[in-house]
Amino acid sequence: MSYCREEGKDRIIFVTKEDHEMPSSAELVADDPNDPYEDQGLILPNGDINWNCPCLGGMASGPCGEQFKSAFSCFHYSTEEIKGSDCVDQFRAMQECMQKYPDLYPQEDDEERENQSKDLETTPAEAAVAKEEKGSS
Repeated sequence: MSYCREEGKDRIIFVTKEDHEMPSSAELVADDPNDPYEDQGLILPNGDINWNCPCLGGMASGPCGEQFKSAFSCFHYSTEEIKGSDCVDQFRAMQECMQKYPDLYPQEDDEERENQSKDLETTPAEAAVAKEEKGSS
């Protein structure tokens, strides 16, 4: 015998093997594209940008969120033959803002420079000695 119980916001349904043998009589309800709680992708059904999409990684809400929204909107709605070619100023403003917050928006070049500077900290003589010691051990 199946039964149901509720615990807070959850409803727990227990079913028997016999319950599963009968075909389901559940009716599927079409998704409501205007449901604010329904997960949407980056572009909403009406063509607008979904700034709450997790795919944006919080970029729309950080300290450079307004610059990001401006640049992204410009690109999304661009009708230029080379899409986004009319958005250079917005992307430049976004980049300038991001450079003010290097901890939040690390530059790929910065990471590469750090790795290179670590490599350069050892002199060629030190590197040769280390290589030789590895070979003899």
